[in-house]
Amino acid sequence: MKDLLPVLLGSDANVYGMARSFYMEYGVTSLAIGKGALAATANSKLVKMAVVEPNLEDDAVFVRTLTDFAKAHAGKTLVLVSCGDNYTGLMARARAALEPYYKFACPTPELVAELDTKEFFYQACERHGLSYPRTFGCTNENYKTVELPFPFPCIIKASNSVAYWNCKFPHKKKVFVAYNKEEFDAITAAIYSSSYQDNLVLQEYIPGDDNCMRVLNCYSGLDHKVKLMALGRPLLEEQTPEGIGNYAAIMNVRDDELMEKMKAFLEDVGWEGFSNFDMKYDARDGKYKLFEMNPRQGRSSFFVTASGYNLAKWLVEDVVEHKEQELTIADAHHLWMIAPAGIIKKYLKDEALLAEAKELMRQGKVSHQLFCKEDAGLKRRIWYIKNQLNNYRKYKRYFGNKSLVD
Repeated sequence: MKDLLPVLLGSDANVYGMARSFYMEYGVTSLAIGKGALAATANSKLVKMAVVEPNLEDDAVFVRTLTDFAKAHAGKTLVLVSCGDNYTGLMARARAALEPYYKFACPTPELVAELDTKEFFYQACERHGLSYPRTFGCTNENYKTVELPFPFPCIIKASNSVAYWNCKFPHKKKVFVAYNKEEFDAITAAIYSSSYQDNLVLQEYIPGDDNCMRVLNCYSGLDHKVKLMALGRPLLEEQTPEGIGNYAAIMNVRDDELMEKMKAFLEDVGWEGFSNFDMKYDARDGKYKLFEMNPRQGRSSFFVTASGYNLAKWLVEDVVEHKEQELTIADAHHLWMIAPAGIIKKYLKDEALLAEAKELMRQGKVSHQLFCKEDAGLKRRIWYIKNQLNNYRKYKRYFGNKSLVD
């Protein structure tokens, strides 16, 4: 497929993972369009930043930028992939304008707005019989007087992830944990001192280490049928304020009962394209509690490709080649890491899981998100070494810290 040109929206680790997927399957270099350029995609031969447009989140600018790019690459089969929630929303709203130029799979604007907002997602879970943590909410008007319907600790996170990403305040974290009323008051006051004025999600804390989490990546075809499902068990999460909730290491696992429920959910709502779910196993009742749904493949979704189920292949076969695809469950045993092996060995406390991870390393069934031998230029290698070494400093400073201090 010599005329294939993947166009990836964003510039983060997710973009790099998708670019690796396209390179592995089709031998092509992807081009990226984003509102900024991040280090994860710099100095790479697998992906090049083609356009940096700071105002890309403006709908009119987005359409103009994408159509101008397409016209400049006429004759190519342009496959458009969102690698961020904001870009999926933009794609959904601009579908009619983009369809003459690009091949892509994307949900409707209404579904993006509903399922990418946590309160509405939990309402959808309720309708479809999916479990989620006991959840409450507050607004910028009642956060000082709100009374929680469950005991501390309390998880505090933004309902509108796109708006929260764009706000700034001291000691900002992606997710907070308040262990008492004093911490709760300080955290909510800090958030609402910023430009973020949307609702906050207040959630009961589900006990258990990072390895009680699960991450599910799916692809739903243009016919709204689920084609690929891959479940991972995170071993550790990242620990930086902006990285809380992102995964540092994942092993593939399988749970047919869970996957059947999630398949039914996606097909009932009529989803199209990639989706990503974060959840946690609650040992108190033996249920998986869903935290959120992202309208895209997950930041760590390269674990799917690395284990033998190439995400780019499923997308291209659907939107370009229009092949018939049956449901595939990814179940090959593999270890994915974005942090170095030394971090996993030091901070993973579950001895059985650690032994399993070490055995996969010994067998060579392991992949690193941000580096591969096909992309081993000098600048990339130097950056990668620095990035990996920096993990030791970050974990030492931030490990276990989800409060309003650094």
